[in-house]
Amino acid sequence: MSNTKELDLIIWGATGFTGQLVSEYIDKKYSNTTLKWGIAGRNKEKVLSVAKRLNIDEERIFIADSNNIDTLKKLTSKTKVICTTVGPYAKYGSNLVEACVDTNTNYCDITGETQWIRKMIDKYHLKAKENKVKIINSCGFDSIPSDMGVFYSQKKLFEKTGKYASKINMRVAGAKGGISGGTYNSLSNVLEEARVDKDVRKTLTNPYGLNPKDKQKGPDKADLQSVIFDKVSNSWIAPFVMAGINTKIVRRSHALIDFKYGSDFSYDEATLSGKGIPGKLKGYFSLIPIFLATRKKGSLLKKIVDYILPKSGEGPSEKTRISGYYNLRFYLTQQNKIHISKVIGDMDPGYGSTSKMLAESAVCLALDKTPETYGVITPSVALGEPLLKRLQENAGLTFIFD
Repeated sequence: MSNTKELDLIIWGATGFTGQLVSEYIDKKYSNTTLKWGIAGRNKEKVLSVAKRLNIDEERIFIADSNNIDTLKKLTSKTKVICTTVGPYAKYGSNLVEACVDTNTNYCDITGETQWIRKMIDKYHLKAKENKVKIINSCGFDSIPSDMGVFYSQKKLFEKTGKYASKINMRVAGAKGGISGGTYNSLSNVLEEARVDKDVRKTLTNPYGLNPKDKQKGPDKADLQSVIFDKVSNSWIAPFVMAGINTKIVRRSHALIDFKYGSDFSYDEATLSGKGIPGKLKGYFSLIPIFLATRKKGSLLKKIVDYILPKSGEGPSEKTRISGYYNLRFYLTQQNKIHISKVIGDMDPGYGSTSKMLAESAVCLALDKTPETYGVITPSVALGEPLLKRLQENAGLTFIFD
């Protein structure tokens, strides 16, 4: 990475809902440190408003346009790292990735858009690898707790037993939080692309859809679509809305480390709904929001959901973010014995915790000595131990191994 860059980090999309949370976090946590950082956006008036509130001087304010590659290259040439919250990434993210690869700038985002990540892998992975640039997707709730949870769990199990788990089942034991308009828009965009493009549908339905093209085989099946009884957790389980992206990120990580856990390693995700008839009923009730949010664009149900849910730039209140949490349980199977590890977050998953995870990923990229891995890669492969340390010390995540 070039040492001639003016800044360590620029937050792109600093005026959006999540962008402001990330900027506020960096300001509070790192303003009195050696980190040289700035903010950027499309609307100068809005960027200046955020800058004034956070007391950011003019030299650290930048204006660019997602649709103008030249302005983005000018922006990325100023910094070692770009941290972006501007989605849907399939609409507004591709030019920025290109600019980062061309100007040797490391990059991190919070996308959950599987089909777009696949396109970025196909288009930029080899060039980013050649240029020694890290393009890291999914540095928020999707998919750091899953990806880093597996990284941590396998590391601890190996230290304890000298072997890795051949199977990990992640179960959401509890979560509380709100949704933002940006997240809902991204989900809607993914589903709309899938309806009109068979290649997108193929990527979304292939369990190994983000793996290198020559490494898309394994024991994993499609993500859970119904309510079933789970022998591993001894509970009824229901589909987890983030499983579609998280499982593919975890599997890409495994492929990128040359199937370290074994060619038969399998991973899946679901939500615990409880035992007995109440648990089964709770599982079925949890399907209703997923059903409503995934209706076809233009349908009456979709219009109702669009009206009810937050619009772009809107999100949960500070009170909701602070009172939120999540508790993820990892069941590690090793030769018929099950070990359990946990990842617990101290704020609502989508915003309070996501903004901290993204910020720490960006700072880790900018300041820490990270693994010499490059290309369009995953959080655990790109950042490994240094990120695990930051998540525990700064981002409110607790990792526990039995």
